[in-house]
Amino acid sequence: MYAPKSLAIISRFEYFEIFKTSLGLIYTVFMEGIGVPLETLVGNLLGCVNVPPSGGPQFRFSLGAGDKQAIQAPLHPRVPISGTSVESLFTQLGIRNVLTLFCALLTDNKIMIHSSSYWRLTESCQALVCLLFPFKYNYVYIPILPASLIEVLSSPTPFLIGVHSSLKDDVSDMLDVIVVDLDGGAVFIPDSLHLPPLPEPLLSDLQNILSQILQPDLKCADFAFPPTTVRKSAPTVVDKELRASFLRMFAHLLQGYRMCLTIIRIHPRPVITFDKAAFLGERGLVDCDFTNRLLECMSFSTFVAERGPPWRICDLWDDLYAALPDKLQLESHDTKLQIVHIQDLAHQLLMNENPASSNFVAKVPKPTEGAFTRIHQPIFPLLDSLKVQELINEGISQWNVKCLQFTGKPLISKFVPIGPDISVLQPSRHLFSNSARRLEVLRTCVTYIFENKIADARKIFPAVLRALQTKDARLALCSELSQHVFSTKAVLEPAQFDMVIRLMNRALTEGSAIDEHGVARRMLPLATSFCRRLSPGVMQFAFTCIQEHEVWKNSQFWEAAFYSDVQNDLRSFYVEKNLENIPVSPSREVVLREREKVKRQDATMLELAGMQLSVMQNISDRERDGLAQSEEATVYSQAIHYANRMVSLLVPLESNSVAKKHISSDIDSVTDSVSNSNPESEHSEIESGFEESLPTDTSVTVSRTISRFIDKVCTHGEVTESHLRALHQMISGVVAMHIESLEAVHREASKLPPIQKSKIVYPTLLQGEEIMFEPLRVYLLPDGREDGTGQFGGPLLLPSQGAIFLTNYRLIFKGFPCDAFSSELSVVRVFPVSSVTKEKRVTVQYVAHIDQWLQEGLQLRSNTFQLMRIAFDEEVTPEKAQIFLKNILRIRNPSSVFYKFAFRALRIQGFSPSVFNQPAIRDKDKSGTLRGIAKKTFLKTARQVGLKPKKEKESPRRIQLSNSGVSISETREEEDDTSVCDDNELNRISGSSSVNHPIQADPKTLERISERRYCKDYVRLGLGTLPVTATTPLRQRDPFRISPVNSYYGLCRSYPALMVMPTSLSDDSIRRLIRSHKCGRLPAVIWRHKKTGAILLRSASFHSKSVMGRIIVSNAPTASSNVEVGTANLEQERYFSAIVAATPKSVPRLGSSWGSADSMLSITSLVLAAGTPGLSVSNQDTTLTPDSGRKPNHLGQNFSKAMQNIRTSGKDAINRSTATLGRWQNRKNSGGSPTPPLRNLSRRSIDADSGSDCNSVFKMAALYIIGEKSQMKAMKDVYPKTDFIGVEYPDARQIRVSFKKLMRSCVPSNLVSESDQGLYKGIESSKWLDCAHNILQVAGTVVDLLDIQGASVLVALEDGWDATPQITSIAQLCLDPYYRTLDGFRDLIEKEWLAFGHRFAHRSGQDGSTQNSVFTPVFLLFLDVVHQIQRQFPMSFEFNEFYLKFIAYHTVSSRFSNFLFDSERERLEASEELNVSNQRSNGSSLFCGDYSDDDSVFPGGRLAGKRVQYQSENSTTSLFDYVSIQNAKSPIFHNFFYLPNEDYEVLRPCSNISSLYIWNYYFEENLSHGPSYDIEVASEDRRAMEELAMEDYATSSQRRIVTVGYDSVEFVIPDAFTYLHSEITKLEQELGHLPMKWKQLWDKLDYLPLDAISHANCVSAAAARTHARTLHKQTTAGLIIRSKRGVAASSLGPAVGQGNIEAGVPVYSQPHRFEKCNYTTPSHCDLCSHILWGIVKGLKCADCGRNYHDKCAESAPRTCPRYRADGMQPSPVGQRANSTTAVSISGSNSAAVGNQEFPNFVSGTAENRTHEGYLYKRGALLKAWKLRWFVLDSTMHQLRYYDAQSDVQYKGFIDLAEVVSVANSAPTQGAPKKIDEKAFFDLRTTKRIYNFCASDSGSAQEWIEKIQGLLIQ
Repeated sequence: MYAPKSLAIISRFEYFEIFKTSLGLIYTVFMEGIGVPLETLVGNLLGCVNVPPSGGPQFRFSLGAGDKQAIQAPLHPRVPISGTSVESLFTQLGIRNVLTLFCALLTDNKIMIHSSSYWRLTESCQALVCLLFPFKYNYVYIPILPASLIEVLSSPTPFLIGVHSSLKDDVSDMLDVIVVDLDGGAVFIPDSLHLPPLPEPLLSDLQNILSQILQPDLKCADFAFPPTTVRKSAPTVVDKELRASFLRMFAHLLQGYRMCLTIIRIHPRPVITFDKAAFLGERGLVDCDFTNRLLECMSFSTFVAERGPPWRICDLWDDLYAALPDKLQLESHDTKLQIVHIQDLAHQLLMNENPASSNFVAKVPKPTEGAFTRIHQPIFPLLDSLKVQELINEGISQWNVKCLQFTGKPLISKFVPIGPDISVLQPSRHLFSNSARRLEVLRTCVTYIFENKIADARKIFPAVLRALQTKDARLALCSELSQHVFSTKAVLEPAQFDMVIRLMNRALTEGSAIDEHGVARRMLPLATSFCRRLSPGVMQFAFTCIQEHEVWKNSQFWEAAFYSDVQNDLRSFYVEKNLENIPVSPSREVVLREREKVKRQDATMLELAGMQLSVMQNISDRERDGLAQSEEATVYSQAIHYANRMVSLLVPLESNSVAKKHISSDIDSVTDSVSNSNPESEHSEIESGFEESLPTDTSVTVSRTISRFIDKVCTHGEVTESHLRALHQMISGVVAMHIESLEAVHREASKLPPIQKSKIVYPTLLQGEEIMFEPLRVYLLPDGREDGTGQFGGPLLLPSQGAIFLTNYRLIFKGFPCDAFSSELSVVRVFPVSSVTKEKRVTVQYVAHIDQWLQEGLQLRSNTFQLMRIAFDEEVTPEKAQIFLKNILRIRNPSSVFYKFAFRALRIQGFSPSVFNQPAIRDKDKSGTLRGIAKKTFLKTARQVGLKPKKEKESPRRIQLSNSGVSISETREEEDDTSVCDDNELNRISGSSSVNHPIQADPKTLERISERRYCKDYVRLGLGTLPVTATTPLRQRDPFRISPVNSYYGLCRSYPALMVMPTSLSDDSIRRLIRSHKCGRLPAVIWRHKKTGAILLRSASFHSKSVMGRIIVSNAPTASSNVEVGTANLEQERYFSAIVAATPKSVPRLGSSWGSADSMLSITSLVLAAGTPGLSVSNQDTTLTPDSGRKPNHLGQNFSKAMQNIRTSGKDAINRSTATLGRWQNRKNSGGSPTPPLRNLSRRSIDADSGSDCNSVFKMAALYIIGEKSQMKAMKDVYPKTDFIGVEYPDARQIRVSFKKLMRSCVPSNLVSESDQGLYKGIESSKWLDCAHNILQVAGTVVDLLDIQGASVLVALEDGWDATPQITSIAQLCLDPYYRTLDGFRDLIEKEWLAFGHRFAHRSGQDGSTQNSVFTPVFLLFLDVVHQIQRQFPMSFEFNEFYLKFIAYHTVSSRFSNFLFDSERERLEASEELNVSNQRSNGSSLFCGDYSDDDSVFPGGRLAGKRVQYQSENSTTSLFDYVSIQNAKSPIFHNFFYLPNEDYEVLRPCSNISSLYIWNYYFEENLSHGPSYDIEVASEDRRAMEELAMEDYATSSQRRIVTVGYDSVEFVIPDAFTYLHSEITKLEQELGHLPMKWKQLWDKLDYLPLDAISHANCVSAAAARTHARTLHKQTTAGLIIRSKRGVAASSLGPAVGQGNIEAGVPVYSQPHRFEKCNYTTPSHCDLCSHILWGIVKGLKCADCGRNYHDKCAESAPRTCPRYRADGMQPSPVGQRANSTTAVSISGSNSAAVGNQEFPNFVSGTAENRTHEGYLYKRGALLKAWKLRWFVLDSTMHQLRYYDAQSDVQYKGFIDLAEVVSVANSAPTQGAPKKIDEKAFFDLRTTKRIYNFCASDSGSAQEWIEKIQGLLIQ
């Protein structure tokens, strides 16, 4: 009784409203008890209600219950009926969402619509189908999906399904289904789907039209006086206007489609196909993704099949398609006509649904309201089926009678209008069109070829190749070639044949694989026509030479070409048939006239087919069958013809060896591949079963391909089964016969003489340089650089043809331009093999100016800023190319460093075998896979924890110094690596062998060591005496001594043997000192100021323990570890105390001042003048909270804890050593950054002398420590008279990344088409100049501290071998004029970089053990900075810029051995292994020894072919020795502007980025003879060119053509002195005099004294120097302020950090609210940057989200950045003026200086920081949420984000110009927990979507409003 009842109607008609009212009427009669039998209602509905035919009158009916209803058939049955469904769909979803669904339907995507209303589901699905007209939806279409069929949603085919909202939870996540929320008005597109939009301008026009229809008041909304009434159309009218807009868009998109229809059968039924490639090519839509996918969908195939026939019933679509071009032309003059035309089309759609309009009003009874809620519901009766059937039969009989009386207009067939010609629709989009002159040149060239005027044809051949880039020229070429084909064959001479083949290949290459312009289609008959005679009876056709193009492998091309030829044959057949139907006339002239008239009509195939279809009903069946047989025979004959064509173009000429080559290449790729790819991946698809097995025979592959083609086209063309079987049987035989005929062709073609090519020109080689592989003919292709391409003037040098040579030193290309008529200059590109950083195979097809097909290419990139893109000649086999690449890698990464070119002299003497006799290819690195990396990581972790001991292995030999020199003893020690230094290793290095049993070097050995250049430099600086012996008495007044403590390299392996140490420290103390620094690189004195006596020191940074280090320390014995720590800390303090004591200005006396006359402008005064609160002299905290007075003192707490630990230790020794540690010991035990102790025994006496408060931040420090910012907290106020300055510097990773971007910008591999991605934009984005700026600024600070402040400086950064030598070297270069000479600069490099162990081998990857390391040009950055200084002070350097380039080039060239090792120890080990006994310098001359002025000594300098006897005592591989020799011979390295000036010795360069220049070393090109840094080669090449020029010209001319990018201007046009010296040398030789050396001649010259030069401008020059000095000191002060602000300002709150609160004003702010936190994902402490994860717990602020360790929280900033106190408005910093000086710096000025010096530094003023705060941001790669500090900048129009609020360098930024929208969003997976869902918002840009999360919804809304406000601006 209570079971639910349902009434349903099943019909094939779409009259949903009538069905709904009829079911309602039945329900009303049943519920209200109206006296009408239900059988009557059902019978009348099924029998009496009938749909009238299309175009018929309105049919009115009644079901017999007092109702009146009407039904109206549409005018055209194909046009769907929509009612108001389309208008409702737009109301619910909006324009953008409906367009998205529209594109998704047309591109065959799956769509699911869900709503809580079944009626809306049906209506919306019907609306989408109506919008597709004239297309039909052919996939699964279910407006309402039953719950039991929910699995249909998992169907792999496209569908349009409606689902009730109650079932959406039952649907699992569908990754490829577009979900539409009809009730919510949203469309969700999965990330994996790419939905192409409509092409422009159709999309924009459609959106504008839809907006006008849905919002008619939009145009007048901004009127000052809008109209009182706006026309609002009825919903039905709006519905039809919307449909009219889409129908019009289809007509616009498909213009000209009927011209691309191909008819292949007319009888017995028309068979029509569509030429997709021709349509896309003519309309210019080849790259349109939407159009390509639309033409491939099933709806379009149905559209072509239904609407393709030229004779059928037409509807309004056909009328619109034909009339649209005229309407568009009218609308181009009057845009208002657009909406008028749409309204007219909408009226036609409305009339189609209601052709007979009347005032009929339907009447249908309805049940009483609430009838369904009655308690007693009547029972639905059982219907009498017999009575219902009687009523149905009666109704059908009555309807048949009415049909006979129907006199409506029937729909008749007619000719379908063809529409506009597609060739005139799309305007020319080419940048230039082929003029008549270009086409005339092409015709002339073809004529010359066939007239056998080959020489004349070759002259204009390059111009023809350039002209073939356009479509018209390629089509004209096909037309011209077809005119020279007589009959079916054209036999050509070999030269003619070659040129024709080149033209055909070029024309095919310029097209695409789909052949959109039909060039390949026109080439098909030509390929089988042109041929040449190889021998009697053997002909070679053109198809054997054009088989490499991709178009022949495209099945769609073959199908389109086949259908086109079938259509042409059918057209010829029916034209002849129409000629036969001409009536017979007695006059023969009349008959001929009629036949010519028919031919001239040029009727298209569509017109002919329409004529045949129109008379099809009038012809007999016999005639119809005859026509069908003729058409079938045409298709069959073309199938045979195309089978032969496909065999010709798919079977290669060397068909018998294809399978063998394929198999062998697979084997080679698996066994001999040098790439990192997995060989098994090439066959994974085959083994998985998704691909067929590889065929072993070419005939099988070709036969299978042709059989598939025949099956498809013959089935489509309705070929009979017998013919189809005959074709399949024929294919295999045709393939076999063709292969057999090709054997003779291949045999005879191989006997032909090769094409005459240019002779290989061998390059000039160095002495000892050998060609290691046979020269390969290659083409040097143009890259992204503009030099040599002729784009901006100059000769066209690239591409060039020549050969590539691989020697044991260089990779050389030498050849000539391909376009011989453009230039005849030789082209050379060279770079060292050792400098190759990346090799990559490139796919080379048909390159411009190269008239042959190139199979394979290679791209080689060098870190000398050279790039070589080569394409191998056709004669170079792939096997040779593979071996060539292997040899490059073998020479690049030899098995030993001794096989480098630097040691070639020893190999020539027979010391070692050739490098290629050794196994050069190393085994695969065990850690190169994920498994190897994981294994290595676990083993290393286990060893460090102590779970697994390290395996002892054969250690490298230990260096010991004895009387006989260097000896190497075989010892066994644990594994050691200088790149990874931990505490255990340091203890091992400085353990028993170094502390308990030191090895004493004998006096003779120390005397020999003392002869090294850096030792002599120490003596020059007054830092010690020589010779150094173990028993040499030290003078007490000498504060420093040259210590031999590291003479056996046991103290520190990467340090030199002799170091300058304080006299007061013993060697044992120094050995204990190494534990405080990374890798044992303790502080060493390197330079002393001769005026102020200040000391410059260098070391590695102080130790900072990691989590693993804490575990090791916790497992170690407590007593012993504390003893070692305490001992190291005491030695550290003693060391610094000795340095402070040795600084003369550390103890000012009565009447003296710090800086005397310059004291008022000193660094300290400038810093104190800044008035920053965090940098005040007082030690009292200026940032207080209301309850700060009640909190205990942190320093007191730490001291109490430390004392408690001391009391509980129970060891007197520990008590004595750690009693004075204080806060340092607490930090050491807690794992913080270990820093030296606070006080020691000598602290009291030193403090007594100072007379100042040692707790002051800006005190009169005698020693400044330049260190990392991460150690600022621990190093604050640690030592007496010592201050710590934390700086930002470019580390190795930043330099590496910056260098990669710089190299890609300066030497791009491809041309950059976008203007915003040019050279300068790329260099700016690389941040290379920023790195140089940072180095210059820090070095400038060191210069000012040493020179003005008179304080000593210790540079302690990273491991002490990258940034440290950069800064110390630049500082010494600016301070000491000696280092600006040639000898001084040599001493500087040998001391700072070579002796102190910069890791050249590791950073450059020069030996086999480091070949996997990434190139990091730390030394190159140093040379760039030197270049910047030299550019600012050109008169202060003895050497020129070429000297710097020379060093930069040979740093990575491996020609000299100076830069092949990581330390002095490794050089000595190499010297001993080579058994070279150079007694004078103890083996150092091999690498950095002294030079001899012997002109016969050339380290690799003698040219090849000149025999030089090498002697071991004279052979040298030192770069500096070579430079000295060359400098003695010529002034190539000398700077003629050099003037020594002792009055102004200190250089203070400007470090602003605007003052820095891009070094031309990075992008200069010299194609004449390659880089000029191999001086002998360059000199020999220039001499040869001069001799050649003298031979060519009888009289020598002074005029020279200098081409930028080809010639080296500095050598072709030398300076005046070089030119005059060469002239004087010539005159002396003519007179028979001995030539005078250039140095002697230069010294004889008289020049104006410096006083006379500067006398005229002495006042202005002095003022300029004073001003520059002041600016330089202000920059230094700004750096110190920013350094201190990181410590002081972070604890003073945000406002103090900005420098906007006056000193001494208390600030009350909100403290942190810390909570215990267990970190499940890795995080980092915001103070010490160490990890927080797992067992390592910490504290997290509930407000700002910062993380700290338990111990680090005590030193965390006291002010939470989440809150700011009221009233903390920015205010100017108080200025401090001095009565004796007018110089003062305010906070704003210092901020300005910071902005000037640091482009990424953003001031905290309110002018540009519109909004700032912490936000969670979701990462783009790993999708992890991270807390960042965001700043919304209104000036830069950026949204920048930082790691923390106190950071100066931003992490990244979002350009607001690219922002599309910002709106709230739903939380995603992995989002922060316990946060309101409304706190999430998305920022959508043109590139990606950024996900953000604020702390609450209010903050998120505030961010959204701020961003939107800037977007509106």
